[in-house]
Amino acid sequence: MPSPLLRFGALCGVVMGLSVGVPGAVEAFTGETTVTSLVIGLGVAFGPPALTAFHLRQSEVSGRFGEVAYAVNMIGLSLFAGIAFALNLVVFFLDDAVTRELLLGPTKIVLLGGTAVFVVGTVLFSVAMLRAGVFPRVPAAGYGVTLTALALGASLPDGALTSLLHVLVGATLIWLSLSVRRSVRPYADRP
Repeated sequence: MPSPLLRFGALCGVVMGLSVGVPGAVEAFTGETTVTSLVIGLGVAFGPPALTAFHLRQSEVSGRFGEVAYAVNMIGLSLFAGIAFALNLVVFFLDDAVTRELLLGPTKIVLLGGTAVFVVGTVLFSVAMLRAGVFPRVPAAGYGVTLTALALGASLPDGALTSLLHVLVGATLIWLSLSVRRSVRPYADRP
């Protein structure tokens, strides 16, 4: 049975998955709304506890590479969560002229740098999950692919593709979170 910290992290992963996936599905029909921005902007706060649970679940077998991948991913996830919070709960409510001015200069460099660290950390942690073999391969690979695509597609206008990415990220996070409760025996060793 997982520890209370693992259960908390897994619950946070489910909440984050829902807070990304459900608004993404809704936005396919409505476009971005105040409510969907609010849910996504606040939901990203559940990412670090979820990532910690994923790391703790595999830490016995992920080795030094897993530790480094977790550290880089935690820094990147924290930066990207701040970016998502700001974009969905601050920038969303500004008029276009103010937004354009705000996103120039150092702010743009910080946003791009934070996104780059997030992408690198996400890919590293996905590789660590695949190497450790504790989580099912599909969501372990999906973590790297879907979250990277979402980060790189963040500047795209809202549409069917961005909605699909949100739904896929949500499904991946929920699948990984539910997998935290499973046996510690690596999937690679199972018949």
